[in-house]
Amino acid sequence: MNQQANKKNIGVFFGSGSPEHDVSIITAQLIIAGLKGLGYFVVPVYITKKGQWLIGEHLGEMKTFTNPSLTLPLKGEGKWFLDMEESVRKMVFKKKGLIGKSVTIDIAFPALHGSFGEDGTIQGLFEMLGVPYVGCDVPSSAIAMDKALTKQMYEQHQIPTTKFICFFKTDWDKDKTQIINQAKNNLKYPLFVKPVHLGSSIGIGKVRDEKELEHAIEVALYYDRKVLVEEGVENLMDVTCCVIGNEDPQASKLQESIFSAELFDFEEKYLKQGGAQTGKAQNSLVIPARLDETTTKEIQDTAKLVYKILGCSGIARVDFLYDKQQKKFYANEVNPLPGTLYHHLWKASGLELPELLEKLIKFAQEKYDQKRQVNFTFESSILKQLNSTKLKSSKLS
Repeated sequence: MNQQANKKNIGVFFGSGSPEHDVSIITAQLIIAGLKGLGYFVVPVYITKKGQWLIGEHLGEMKTFTNPSLTLPLKGEGKWFLDMEESVRKMVFKKKGLIGKSVTIDIAFPALHGSFGEDGTIQGLFEMLGVPYVGCDVPSSAIAMDKALTKQMYEQHQIPTTKFICFFKTDWDKDKTQIINQAKNNLKYPLFVKPVHLGSSIGIGKVRDEKELEHAIEVALYYDRKVLVEEGVENLMDVTCCVIGNEDPQASKLQESIFSAELFDFEEKYLKQGGAQTGKAQNSLVIPARLDETTTKEIQDTAKLVYKILGCSGIARVDFLYDKQQKKFYANEVNPLPGTLYHHLWKASGLELPELLEKLIKFAQEKYDQKRQVNFTFESSILKQLNSTKLKSSKLS
């Protein structure tokens, strides 16, 4: 494909060893197709579950991942490596072999969900190389992907959230009875048990007694070393608000999710009727949510406040629990990279996918340009003082 003169090479990163590996593939294929439709040269960068990085046009096609007869990497595909010498304010990948190929990425578009990508890890690589990238930065990604830290931030800023406790695997192994008692004495059943760093409702359990609580914690600890236990909302309306932008964020309409299970689980989100999270299960979604105008605005304003407090940029999704009987809402989880960019909600809010993608690239470049104006270096004379009497007497001399 010929690159347009005013377009940059965009690398779409997806896959990885996260439990949300397959969801990442779905998000990436949507982004890749959308960017190609806008005339960008797209470099699909697929990270296998074992951690191998692959590059190739075939990785930008869903059939590559749905064909059971294909195994990645393909036979004779060859290995790519990141040329650290040339990767300054860009990423340069080179292919090993006699006829070496080279691919340059000007802007990174992470489509990774969960661990090893949505949690600030790959954003750190982009920062170190000085590459513009779409979405939240390292600190905001790390905080948003930790459900316990997010709720602690809510408490600091008087944002309503449900009561909770959190603990590490080492705490559980040391004294599980103490943790069970802490939950029993401070929280009211039913409770939700969650691995703090995972999305897509993986490893989450709803419990109504101590026996179920202990089992759910063991399941959560299979996926994470840190667990959150929080009070449930019985008269529940599940409400979602997406936010885009940098310093002046814009909120979407509110989405109400209707689910038949005890919780909005992985099957409800991605499998049943095509998946509510992908916008295909229309019977499970109500847009806009059935809330009055005042409550709607309060939730949208709170979503933007959460976005700014956590330092989010580009795009994020803020989930809320609404108690229909008490008419009260609680801020719940923050997703720093919504699955499929929640493009169905943005479409319902008047923003089609092509425009959404262009905005996200614009926000990435804007954030990058602003960072370039900040001085991160400091001129010091400390090395010149190595011959001083004080330093001569030390091991440095």
